[in-house]
Amino acid sequence: MWQVLALRYAHHDRAAGANFLMPVADAHEAMPMDYFVWLLRGPGGREILVDTGFDAATAARRGRTILRPVSDCLRAVGTAPEAIRDVVVTHLHYDHAGNLGLFPNAAFHVQDREMAFATGRHMCSHCLRHPFEAEDVVALVRALYADRVRFHDGEGEVAPGVTLHRVGGHSDGLQMVRVATARGPLVIAGDASHYYANMARENPFPIVFDLGAMVQGWRRARALAGGDESLVIPGHDPLVRSRFPALDGSGGEVLRLDLPPGPASA
Repeated sequence: MWQVLALRYAHHDRAAGANFLMPVADAHEAMPMDYFVWLLRGPGGREILVDTGFDAATAARRGRTILRPVSDCLRAVGTAPEAIRDVVVTHLHYDHAGNLGLFPNAAFHVQDREMAFATGRHMCSHCLRHPFEAEDVVALVRALYADRVRFHDGEGEVAPGVTLHRVGGHSDGLQMVRVATARGPLVIAGDASHYYANMARENPFPIVFDLGAMVQGWRRARALAGGDESLVIPGHDPLVRSRFPALDGSGGEVLRLDLPPGPASA
């Protein structure tokens, strides 16, 4: 069984209207966004990182607030970035695929479709390439030529109990991560659903490549979690911090997703 930690590293204040494709009645109400990376700890002390966040320069350029650099987040829970051997990149948007240089000894797990998407004809359109940072994509290409990229085509496995599932939607090669935990199969849905409310209201986040695939992705996430929606973890929802117990000594910035959620998730 695996332990799953959600590490919050950044934040962005925004209104609810910015988080849904279709109009919402509460459009002007505050609905901030949290940014996480996820650390998986398994048998024999093995560790797998899911996503890598972004750095201070990208935060300044895009108007985001870094609360604590990703490297500091990891060291605070006793993990040196240099010690990580496997990094799952759910997709190549700036907030999930920056900081690749922090992990010089890691192999990067990515979907075939995502690399093709981020380096292909769709990047000729500003509206599609805006969520990407060219230097992040180039860094992954350099890792490829250094034999440090592991490609997956749809379904894949990183380690026993940790599987990958391409769903597309938000980005063409977006993948979810399913993790065997003591409470059941936890699904890190990532940007398949930015917020719990995107799935609950069936109202997508407005950055979307394939709307139909995004809708099917919600259904796929629920199925992978065995129908237990408390086991589906959205990519950016601050409610994660109120629903799950915090790691002792983390000041509420690191959540234990493998432990049962509190009453707020019912």
